[in-house]
Amino acid sequence: MVDPEVKKELAGYRQSIDNIDAALVHMLAERFRCTKAVGVLKARYDLPPADPAREEYQIERLRRLARDADLDPDFAEKFLNFIIKEVIRHHEAIAADLGGSDT
Repeated sequence: MVDPEVKKELAGYRQSIDNIDAALVHMLAERFRCTKAVGVLKARYDLPPADPAREEYQIERLRRLARDADLDPDFAEKFLNFIIKEVIRHHEAIAADLGGSDT
């Protein structure tokens, strides 16, 4: 049987994790609202969905932030690359919907 104090401590950590997960979802939703607006602007002016220079800058920036936060920079890069791929997919879809370029 697990000590009741250990259970209580575990429950406290899990509640914090649940709160952080909820905050992450809301922050990602807000980020995607902004990137959708960027996608519309890019489509309207026939700009490419991807911006490799911006992506490279953001990856390096996030790696620095991760190191400063004592988070594995490789993990942070993988996370950002996942988001970037999704953003590009959205931008391609927006461009196709608005009749713009999809390259």
